Amino acid sequence: MKLGIVGLPNVGKSTLFNSLTKAGAESANYPFCTIDPNVGVVTVPDERLNVLGEMYHTKKIVPAVIEFVDIAGLVKGASKGEGLGNQFLANIREVDAIVHVVRCFENGNIVHVDGSINPLRDIETINVELIFSDLEVLERRISKQIRAARNDKAAAKEVELMQRIKAHLEEGKMAGSFADFRDEEEEEWMNSYNLLTAKPVIFAANVSEDDLADDGVANEGVQEVRKFAKEAGYEVFVVCAEIEQEIAELKEDEKAMFLEDLGLKESGLEKLIKASYRLLGLISYLTAGEPEVRAWTIKKGTKAPQAAGKIHSDFERGFIRAEVVAYDDLIACGNMTAAKEKGLVRSEGKEYVVKDGDVVLFRFNV
Repeated sequence: MKLGIVGLPNVGKSTLFNSLTKAGAESANYPFCTIDPNVGVVTVPDERLNVLGEMYHTKKIVPAVIEFVDIAGLVKGASKGEGLGNQFLANIREVDAIVHVVRCFENGNIVHVDGSINPLRDIETINVELIFSDLEVLERRISKQIRAARNDKAAAKEVELMQRIKAHLEEGKMAGSFADFRDEEEEEWMNSYNLLTAKPVIFAANVSEDDLADDGVANEGVQEVRKFAKEAGYEVFVVCAEIEQEIAELKEDEKAMFLEDLGLKESGLEKLIKASYRLLGLISYLTAGEPEVRAWTIKKGTKAPQAAGKIHSDFERGFIRAEVVAYDDLIACGNMTAAKEKGLVRSEGKEYVVKDGDVVLFRFNV
């Protein structure tokens, strides 16, 4: 999974990126300190892997990973090349979802690029730049395709679709809310355009430490962001980038105590991972043995052969069956032998839909 982090300058974007990835992107109190997109890979915390690791006396534990791309602070006019913004928009096209950091804290020492704190205005500024960037992509595609459309019905149909999407964007709407499809082919075309405004969005409402304990309930800006996100079908999580930076510098055993002292149950990273899994409809199945215990991320609704294909294409091609036990059942039994004796290990075929926490052994023959 690949997430792109965007936001205006000085909203805490690079501070959050640093703390999430410990990658050390330069963080400074002025725009464009992040000139190249910084990339960091983060492991997905999953306690189930450690428990299985002990059960199997495994040599290696391999968690799922998320790749974060930190995009330079965008400003008004970024899509037209203002502040070097346009070259960074290209870096977001390859991500699965956008994490949009919104400033919901007051701090006289950290200048706001627009002079005041207004989360909804900031969201609109970024959204307008993403819309402009998508319009540019569509205009280029339309001008390329329009010649072919004179003698090709399919090309003419696609041009007509692009013009409908363009009109939708010109009304200030995101491509993700476009629903005027005539058939499945049009939906496939739309997906192939890789439009920024069609990507799922998670808002990171960046608050002060004081607003963290009640999850931003008393913060007016956070409430505005939550209302906006609910209407748009997006996710929101409340975070304090400065606190996340402190957490990132602690040892594992110190983190839990630090969070407890702050009255928190989980870190911002854990909140973000849960939000992104929910938004993208992702789950993890597990494989376990002495050589390694590993988590594999798949879409909800994935059938067994396609889930096997995540490990290797041969597993999907030569799929015979999957031996499956629910993680909770396996742990309750203490080992695989006991789970088999109780009839909790099932043999599933090609139509089986893999569930979160399934511990699976694939049988295949190529």
